[in-house]
Amino acid sequence: MMRARPAAPWLLLVPCLAAPAVGEVAAAPRPVRLAPVVAPGPSSEMGEHGPSSVEVAPQPWPQGPRSPRNANYTMQVRFDPGTKRLQGTQVLRWTNITEHPTQELRYHLYYNAWRNDRSSWLRRAREQGRGFDHVPDDGWAFVDVSEIQLRGAGEAEREDLSAGAEFIAPDDGNLDDRTVLRVPLPRPVEPGQTIEVELRFDAKLPRTFARTGFHGDYVLVAQWFPKVGVLRPDGQWACHQFIQTEFFADFGVYDVSLELPAAWVVGATGRELETQARGEATVHRFVQEDVHDFAWTASPHFSVHERRFEVEGLPPVDMRLLLMPDHAAHRERYFAGTVAALEHYGRWWGPYAYDHITIVDPAYRSKTGGMEYPTLFTGGTRWQSPLLSRSPEGVTVHEAGHQFWYGMVANDEFEHAWLDEGFNTYSTTRTLEAAFPAHARVERYLEGLFAVALPTVVPPERTAGMDAHAGMHSSLKRDPQSTPSWRTGPGGYHVNAYNKGAATLRTLEGYLGWTSFQRVMSTYFRTYAFSHPEPQDFFAVAELVSGQRLKWFFDQVWDDTVVFDYAVGEVASWREDEVPLGYADVEPAKGEADGTHGDRTDEPSWHSAVTVRRWGEGRFPLAVEVTFSDGTRKVEHWDGQERWHTYRYEHPGRVDRVRVDPGHVLVLDTEFTNNAWLREAPAGLAATKWASKWMLWVQHAMEGFAFFA
Repeated sequence: MMRARPAAPWLLLVPCLAAPAVGEVAAAPRPVRLAPVVAPGPSSEMGEHGPSSVEVAPQPWPQGPRSPRNANYTMQVRFDPGTKRLQGTQVLRWTNITEHPTQELRYHLYYNAWRNDRSSWLRRAREQGRGFDHVPDDGWAFVDVSEIQLRGAGEAEREDLSAGAEFIAPDDGNLDDRTVLRVPLPRPVEPGQTIEVELRFDAKLPRTFARTGFHGDYVLVAQWFPKVGVLRPDGQWACHQFIQTEFFADFGVYDVSLELPAAWVVGATGRELETQARGEATVHRFVQEDVHDFAWTASPHFSVHERRFEVEGLPPVDMRLLLMPDHAAHRERYFAGTVAALEHYGRWWGPYAYDHITIVDPAYRSKTGGMEYPTLFTGGTRWQSPLLSRSPEGVTVHEAGHQFWYGMVANDEFEHAWLDEGFNTYSTTRTLEAAFPAHARVERYLEGLFAVALPTVVPPERTAGMDAHAGMHSSLKRDPQSTPSWRTGPGGYHVNAYNKGAATLRTLEGYLGWTSFQRVMSTYFRTYAFSHPEPQDFFAVAELVSGQRLKWFFDQVWDDTVVFDYAVGEVASWREDEVPLGYADVEPAKGEADGTHGDRTDEPSWHSAVTVRRWGEGRFPLAVEVTFSDGTRKVEHWDGQERWHTYRYEHPGRVDRVRVDPGHVLVLDTEFTNNAWLREAPAGLAATKWASKWMLWVQHAMEGFAFFA
């Protein structure tokens, strides 16, 4: 939505050209992209599953700019650990890459969401039942901007913009909200033209609101600086108030110098190019190209560990882990999770674009775990964490995986959060299944201090099914997925962005087959990296690469709130007597009248009727598997359009088992438990099994009580 893209689906097959130098007025810079991997035609692998079935040999990213680099920042920032204040200067070098002039800039001031309880963020939180009466005096935050100047050709040529700057509330009209700053310009910025704006800002860190802020002498500083919005191709600003969603910004080059106490270890977006002593402080300079944000962390307690990711066919990556002392035992597990994400995402979708990545182990109870920023992410684990818990592996794979969808593809998460969160949740599950298949439920005792793994209790993966969303009041009905993410109602954001988004992709994989679907995903990733795609771009790629019309599917899962629920209905099997009951309208065959049956020795056939039903509004083609008592299996293909359909059989055996969608292709089915019917369940065996487990658990509990007695 926010960047030039192919004008027609067939242009996805054409590699993009190299970008000219940043700042040229004659033409807007264009990103360099990999040639997409394109499927040869319609898929024939219906029901082929498993990430091991195909690998794409990735190409290294080309040299030169990979993004338009139209929002470039140079910042010098000083952090006071006593007051938790930031003082900084910023120079924004911004290029208008649209075809429309603009006579204003709009900045995000995210920290003002926690300035007071009148902000739109906190008002929305209260509407959803979350109160903030417990916030201490030093827990609030703010960011103030001063001395905004438009730079000219010479150092002395400055035009003051401060007088015209004003806070606006384009989304909800809340005049008390200060998360969007409008800055009028004295002259329009024409298409292709570049300007430089210098400003000073002062910010106060919060006590870890929404996974940013301070916790003792540990800080995670994210969404902390005045950040310019995105000028849409139609000339309108995409600069939403900070209400309930993630973020959105243009790509650029960041050159940031951070002054902190000398004893503090620092990690940030980009590579640290130099350090400079300044009294009792140290200035750390980080630089990174082709990113759309900058975050950093610091603490005197971090230990630094380094590894190098090297996998054949993928570019090497330097991994830097900042580890808290209480999690020293999890060092190699953090690296293993990062390697799994870089390898599997890299092979399936496309290679990681940067040559470094920073992994942050957040401080205990800091509430900053599980968050992603360009080339840096936070993980999270416990002091005692059994291997079967997949912690920190699970969150590490997920947040490292965000480097691909959030970091490189970078869609507008204010509008379509599922293009990142849903895609990444799906990709995370696939990676965990491939790299860390063994997992189990973990119970924690004594306020979480001790952990006990239950190896026989295996929790489902996040894309295993949608049974938790069953019923007339299904959470899937709260908002269509096409609803802009910032406008979704209570509970709707998480369901649409994570659960439904991931299950939609898993269902599409089952329908197309893994090989075809993998080509869809890799083509989409490689084509739209660094270019802010929209849902329609993915839909077009899916149809083009798979060779199938999929509008019927996307209309239901994206633009509607239908719920899918297919089930086995009535099942009956019976034998007919040789002579009809009641009035006989046919003459019996020779031998039947006297009961001798002639030479016939075979048993009469069983007549069976199997009815399957569509309880939900959604429609989807499904397989129906019918198994008979003699072991014969028949597979029917139902288009799933009718409310019910009956299959009739005459067979030597009766029907013993029926399964609708036996391969669980329709992961979006909200009640998979009604998809099967069994004539005789082994209830006795099941009861014995669970009774023995309960007795074992009771025994363990009694032993635990005896230990503390």
